[in-house]
Amino acid sequence: MTGSDGPRLWVVVGATGTGKSDLSLDLAERLASRGEPAEVVNADAMQLYRGMDIGTAKLAPEERRGIPHHMLDVLEVTQDAAVASYQPRARAVIDDVIARGRHAILVGGSGLYVSSVVYDFQFPPRDEALRAELEARLAAEGAGALYEEIRAADPSTAERVDPRNGRRVVRALEVLRLGSSGHGAALPEKPTLWRETTIAALGLDRPALVERLDRRVERMWRDGILTETEWLREAGLERGKTASRAIGYAQALAQLTNDKTEAEAIAETQSLTRRYARRQVSWFRRYAEARWLDAADASAADLVG
Repeated sequence: MTGSDGPRLWVVVGATGTGKSDLSLDLAERLASRGEPAEVVNADAMQLYRGMDIGTAKLAPEERRGIPHHMLDVLEVTQDAAVASYQPRARAVIDDVIARGRHAILVGGSGLYVSSVVYDFQFPPRDEALRAELEARLAAEGAGALYEEIRAADPSTAERVDPRNGRRVVRALEVLRLGSSGHGAALPEKPTLWRETTIAALGLDRPALVERLDRRVERMWRDGILTETEWLREAGLERGKTASRAIGYAQALAQLTNDKTEAEAIAETQSLTRRYARRQVSWFRRYAEARWLDAADASAADLVG
């Protein structure tokens, strides 16, 4: 796989822990060695948050090899991350990068965020009053009751919604109530690319990936996620509907409030991370244009001659 004439959009996706950031940097350096500079655009929803570094494996500025990065640290933890607002911002950044004669490399594992940029992606209607009503029901009745309502109304939508994710359950039910089909926002059945794009997807055998993910979670605690979370609490983490639920941070919060022991917090984070990785792989397998690379030995040379 090689680049075409002129700057273009490259996309590096895959499950968490497969080395997407490293490959994106290697790709940028290889393109630059051909006289074609590149810049990186983040598509990890939790890396949008300022201060959420350890738990998201966000590259520190000194680790970015001098390559410009965009869409990092653009939200406070008290703000809600929303794909509908991310899409136009990320696309504007990509348009600007390419207009300046540089390649844009979109990198991340948040499937909905990646898809919203890469494909011709439309968002269903919204109704703030209805959303507030459903969120009140979520608090009073729990996600299970709302999920059952979705399953009764539209089994196909229910299959695509995680019944444990209250935010996604509320959004799916909101869309159904407004007379639309699908789950909030979802990859179209026959998606068309937004612009000319090269997609690389990193995969790894499940046992190797699980081992890598479990060690990564243990490293998060050694590197100080508890201290980072304590600082984020002071910045209002617990007031943020999205940031406070992030895998790792929610468990660290529970440890700080003595609702979980450290061992329990780590074990739950490992379990949720493994489950999340399965969903990521399933999502990106639907990308017909993607070239899958073995994360154990993938290199930029696989993409650029």
